[in-house]
Amino acid sequence: MCGRYAASRRPEDLAGIFEVEKWEPEETLEPDYNVAPTKEVYAVLDRPLKDVDDPRPVRQLRKLKWGLVPSWSKTPEGGARMINARAETVHEKPSYRRAFTSRRCILPADGYYEWVTGTQERELEVEGKKKRPRKQPYFVTPADGSVFAMAGLYEFWRDRTLPDDHPRAWWVTCSVITTEAERSPLAVAPADGPRALADIHPRMPLMLTPDRWDAWLDPSRTDADGLRDLLAPPPAGLMRAYPVTTAVSNVRNNGPELLKELEGPEEGTLF
Repeated sequence: MCGRYAASRRPEDLAGIFEVEKWEPEETLEPDYNVAPTKEVYAVLDRPLKDVDDPRPVRQLRKLKWGLVPSWSKTPEGGARMINARAETVHEKPSYRRAFTSRRCILPADGYYEWVTGTQERELEVEGKKKRPRKQPYFVTPADGSVFAMAGLYEFWRDRTLPDDHPRAWWVTCSVITTEAERSPLAVAPADGPRALADIHPRMPLMLTPDRWDAWLDPSRTDADGLRDLLAPPPAGLMRAYPVTTAVSNVRNNGPELLKELEGPEEGTLF
């Protein structure tokens, strides 16, 4: 799954990385080292500009709320629960299938946090029999320091209780697509800890390599079967994981110190 991540890159840097044509300075977000559900996050998407005659899709850097609210929802209350969409079923789930074929985005991150669980507890979680207790947090990030481009979906929701000209009449929300965690060895693994991402958690955000960015963002691609080919996991051996402070477990904590690599798990935590 993806329940917390870090996003510290400046918008001008993201614009260069993703060849963004338009972003609004008033939508600038502060670096966030502890992104949690319902927060505003950056998203890269291709979409025609409003109030412009040219129908050409334009690559934009937009500010969205993390937690997807389907367009048909009567209220936005379920958004906080819809932070992740499974790659295996995203094409058929009513909440995601329309966005999958027409409203795809990339959610740029430095990497994501995940909390290690013992083997037996992890097996119970996969079976849906027990909620995973959080233990030692790890930060997972590309080994080469590049951006972690998470595959995402976005959706528009109209608040019918507000007039058309109200600034909050429209909500634009998003969700991260997840896939099975890699079982192959990490590019860089901690000396005393997990050797593969699957040792940390059975799920992970689907990272898109640069060769898939254009195809994923292209709104003219609407064939679900063809789009599913883009959901294949990235090549193995691109990631590293290392232990970080348990302070990240509290969403009120935020700062670059959360990304500092520890020599080993903190006292009182387990691998």
